Amino acid sequence: MSKTINIISWNVNGLRACHRKGCFKEIMNTAPDILCLQETKSLPEQLPEEVRKPEGYYSFFDYSKGRKGYSGVAIYSKEKPESVKEGMESKEFDQEGRLIAAYYKDFVLLNVYFPNGGGGAIRLKYKLEFYEVFLKFIEKLRKKYKNIIFCGDINTAHKETDLARPKENAKNTGFLPEERAWIDKVVGKNYIDVFRHYFPNLKDAYTYWDMKTFARERNVGWRIDYFFVSKELIPNLVLNEILSKIYGSDHCPISLKFKI
Repeated sequence: MSKTINIISWNVNGLRACHRKGCFKEIMNTAPDILCLQETKSLPEQLPEEVRKPEGYYSFFDYSKGRKGYSGVAIYSKEKPESVKEGMESKEFDQEGRLIAAYYKDFVLLNVYFPNGGGGAIRLKYKLEFYEVFLKFIEKLRKKYKNIIFCGDINTAHKETDLARPKENAKNTGFLPEERAWIDKVVGKNYIDVFRHYFPNLKDAYTYWDMKTFARERNVGWRIDYFFVSKELIPNLVLNEILSKIYGSDHCPISLKFKI
């Protein structure tokens, strides 16, 4: 008998702050089977017990090894994965705590906080190189595991329908041709953007809004948070949603339901 798995992915822009505002409790109250968080900005020992080890969940963390209060990802899972690994076997790109891979019986889930290309040419170069190393990493995984899911903040809007003001942002990081070309490459490798699988032409559907300009109230946003699945998982898909009514971050959560 098949069962439905519900995964929620969310860039919380600081897990400790999210907890203080009550949004960690709110998202846990939705009882996801797996919760993937990005930009946690904390070491595990800095988290209160109810966040580090919430009842009914196994928890796993990757964090920045140098700069404190920066980057970081977490996975909370009702079912214990068969194994969990941090990073993508790259000394250069694993220092910022951006990836956790959870290996389950029927699929591999990668929770990733991809770099932002802002801050000048050096960080943009880092972002693009991270992209390439990541794609090689999952392609290597795919030789062994058929069902691959990766989710998180990719920090790039793919098409013009994925942001409110494409023309104004054509020369800004997050919508540069070379950044978007990498997502084209991912799609070309038969990884499916689940949201666009369901809603190929839907506009005004975003996952990130600039807080300084109160962009969320006007829905001047970007869709930069994704679920991608390997092509083989398409028949298993049930639902993909943007949970835009949940607040607490400059991003909102997204969810994926599929059957195994």
